[in-house]
Amino acid sequence: MSVDEDTRWLEWVTKQFESIAGDDKEIDLCEFKTALKVKESFFAERFFALFDSDGSGSISLDELLKALDLLIHGTETDKLRFLFQVYDVDGSGSIDPDELRTVLKSCLSESAISLPEEKLDDLTLVLFESADTDNSGSITFEELKEELESFPEVMENLTISAANWLKPPDLDQNKHQTPRYLTRAYWQNNSRKLLFLFGYGVLNLLLFIVAMLRHSYGGAWLMVARGCGQCLNFNCTFVVVLMLRRCLTWLRATWVVRVLPLDQNILLHQIVGYAIFFFSLGHTIAHVANFAKMSQNSEFLLWEYLLTTRPMIGWVRGTASVTGVVLLLLICLMVLCSSTFVRRSGHFEVFYWSHLSYIWVLILLIIHCANFWKWFVVPGLLFLLEKIVGIAVSRMGGLYIVEVNLLPSKVTHLVIKRPQFFHFKPGDYIYINIPVIAKYEWHPFTISSAPEQTDTLWLHVRSMGQWTNRLYEYFRQIESDELCSGRLATSLKRRRQRTKTEVSAKFVENHRFCNIKCYVDGPYGTPTRQIFTSEHAVLIGAGIGITPFASILQSIMYRYRLRKQNCPSCNFSWCENLKDSDMTLRKVDFIWINRDQKSFEWFVSLLTKLEMDQADEEPEGRFLEMHMYMTSALSKNDMKAIGLQMALDLLAKKEKRDSITGLRTRTQPGRPEWGKVFQKLSKENKGKVHVFYCGAPSLAKVIKAQCERFGFNFYKENF
Repeated sequence: MSVDEDTRWLEWVTKQFESIAGDDKEIDLCEFKTALKVKESFFAERFFALFDSDGSGSISLDELLKALDLLIHGTETDKLRFLFQVYDVDGSGSIDPDELRTVLKSCLSESAISLPEEKLDDLTLVLFESADTDNSGSITFEELKEELESFPEVMENLTISAANWLKPPDLDQNKHQTPRYLTRAYWQNNSRKLLFLFGYGVLNLLLFIVAMLRHSYGGAWLMVARGCGQCLNFNCTFVVVLMLRRCLTWLRATWVVRVLPLDQNILLHQIVGYAIFFFSLGHTIAHVANFAKMSQNSEFLLWEYLLTTRPMIGWVRGTASVTGVVLLLLICLMVLCSSTFVRRSGHFEVFYWSHLSYIWVLILLIIHCANFWKWFVVPGLLFLLEKIVGIAVSRMGGLYIVEVNLLPSKVTHLVIKRPQFFHFKPGDYIYINIPVIAKYEWHPFTISSAPEQTDTLWLHVRSMGQWTNRLYEYFRQIESDELCSGRLATSLKRRRQRTKTEVSAKFVENHRFCNIKCYVDGPYGTPTRQIFTSEHAVLIGAGIGITPFASILQSIMYRYRLRKQNCPSCNFSWCENLKDSDMTLRKVDFIWINRDQKSFEWFVSLLTKLEMDQADEEPEGRFLEMHMYMTSALSKNDMKAIGLQMALDLLAKKEKRDSITGLRTRTQPGRPEWGKVFQKLSKENKGKVHVFYCGAPSLAKVIKAQCERFGFNFYKENF
């Protein structure tokens, strides 16, 4: 931490104190918790007791600043002494097992980690036995210091300022940084997209100028109206081209993907949508101004020009003005309902149904403008053909949801019987319609099973909107009804049905078999199709953003196993050359970031299986490395978490199993330090690094900036 940050933090603490303290200029324990935003009462009480040097039961500003100054500017031993005093609850000068257990229990609560009492006992004993070197039954300050020295990362964190221990996490969000748009790396890594946008802008400008010059006889307002109208002809066609999903999926398998930014089609669709909105406004304003000028020397009033067919403007019975007004209203509605606020606020259906008005927009455009059909005829036929093929494919095969699994954090795992004709690539997505949930609604979800899994398709649906919530509640209600009516009979039925049905994975207890009709449209390709042509792939999933990577990881390991060889004499296994036409991958790093412990249960059985596939260490290191992060857990640079992280490390080393997830991979607390993570990846020299991300857009910006810094290619899955 810099001196400036420490100073700003102390200023913040002083303001917090003064705003909470009363006339006596002192704060009590309750006010102390509020001031420093310390959640767990144990740590709040211990900090308060140590800061209250005179034992008065309240802290003055001088006492608080004196204690914090010691932690900021004190030596490593001073900080370690303070940590020891926090753990020494009774002030006896040593820490006994019960005190240590109390501290670890509070650490678990502060980190939102839920473990059985037996596991808490194991954590306490493994840390206590490691630190109590003289077997005296208590840990002295010297023993704790010696134990901490065996954890270099912990000792490094003790040198960090106390501002990193107690400050709110959002205090330094507004740190000044050079805008990434001004960096050389940004322009190099986004060259295809930027060149495409440049060409798109130049084409619009040329269309605008040519149309203006052709109508120079009508005055300035008519020239602007015609210029905007010509740009609208192009953009209203191009916005449809960007949604030709089947054509784009096919193009992703060709050389075109190296020239055009096909992976940015959704972003480009949004940009073109906003361009249509602004050109529509310009077109309308210019026509209104022109009509106002014409009405001065005409028998028609302005409102008649705009809202009636009497002036006979337009090629279909003079309806150009009326259709133009309706078009502007529809376009404004679509832009408003497509905003991030609407889509991310649990009202996806508002976006879905308002966007269907594109059908009326296209029909009205053909009526409104005499030349639009010339622009639209070829893309329109392709779009119509795609829709017909989609309807035909979705109605073939008689698809059924054969099994449902309700997972933590309101995630619904659907198992769908896979038709024989259905072929897809890892990371692809489909549109699904479930009539019992909503008869006419289609929603996109990534396929989370691998293509090599021939009998079923998996979908993992997070409840974030009206349709997804209805889906979860529908199956939860079925479960409740079954429990109420004949629990044992239902259990017996499930058991018998389990023996008759082959399933592709072992589910957790709350699964249920069903036979619900559904329709599927797809599959459609995504940027993740380029993973198998990479050398070093880094897969980053945030929360339910793991779904495309679940499919990809299964497929990668399937291909990996095909290349596995075993020595007949000693059973030693190794992997043949992985670099071939099917898969050029030399290394895969998978990073999964979750908010809470329960979310890891979504795919823990799959990840366990992947770890078992790599039970033997390869000569050049593991082909697949997994990195788990839990953001609700206190990070390692938080003083309150030091003891817990040491205990978790010791127990994981002893049991060869992580206490939080049950995996061999140790779950890291807090958020990844992307600079350090990417620097390590860069030093591995496993070939060109390609980073694939699926998750929240805010984190995508951070990761993309780091990719630009290290020269990695970045691909974002739309989420």
